[in-house]
Amino acid sequence: MKNKRSIEAIIAPPAPHMVGDGFRVHGFFPGGRIDKKRMSPFFLMDYNSKVEFSPSEQPRGVSVHPHRGFETVTIAYHGKVAHHDSYGNSGIIGEGDVQWMTAASGLLHKEYHEKEFSRRGGLFQMVQLWVNLPAKYKMTQPKYQEITQGMMGNYSLNDGKGTIEVIAGEYEGIKGPASTFTPVHVYNARLKKGGVADFNFPSGYNTGLLVVEGTVLVNGESAPADHFVLFKNEGEQINIEAVEDAVVLVLSGEPIDEPIAQYGPFLMNTWEELEQAINDVNAGKFGVLEE
Repeated sequence: MKNKRSIEAIIAPPAPHMVGDGFRVHGFFPGGRIDKKRMSPFFLMDYNSKVEFSPSEQPRGVSVHPHRGFETVTIAYHGKVAHHDSYGNSGIIGEGDVQWMTAASGLLHKEYHEKEFSRRGGLFQMVQLWVNLPAKYKMTQPKYQEITQGMMGNYSLNDGKGTIEVIAGEYEGIKGPASTFTPVHVYNARLKKGGVADFNFPSGYNTGLLVVEGTVLVNGESAPADHFVLFKNEGEQINIEAVEDAVVLVLSGEPIDEPIAQYGPFLMNTWEELEQAINDVNAGKFGVLEE
């Protein structure tokens, strides 16, 4: 029998702040009790908890900005987002979909509420993760993975009270479609009231859960909606039981044990590499993207 994984903290959502004019987010990490390496390879998690946006003819969002050295992963729960980058990729993700963008050597990026959603307004809820890349992959070619909900691996729980959507990694032999550079598991556990799901990750993997919807018991401890559960790196087994209908984002990955140098939208290993990134943006090496 595997040991239960100990809970280090159940963290309430930090005060929200705006990213551009389209994303009202709780920055769970880095910051607070989760420093830049504590959830590696996941460097950042911004959670746009449920918010109603009024109708707008001018789509809200984040205008053109650069990225280098990591991947951005946007998971949509409510609302729609349109994305464009200077590598020629574009797409729209809606409820249940994921946008997995590998910035790597560098690109310009913008993301806005999709036009029709913006005109109608409505409920908006998203998660954005920054997934770090090892030094040897930081300067690889950018790429874009649009992962619709229908593409995800899907495991039906034995009790019929839920499913595990596998975005990346593997669950009970079901693989997710996302291509990753290091071992990473990203799942949505969609549980009906009374549904139970078990997870096992190596004790050395950094692991956490975001309760997106409903209240759940995590290894017997109550975790309400919009809270993040951080696990210690001891034990392997995690049990989730839904007190009410619930959605839980499950994150676990092998840490990247390398120095981190971060400035704004750049995530590198040294300050010299950050300076180079800034110089390369100024020299136009990240391409062109219209506002």
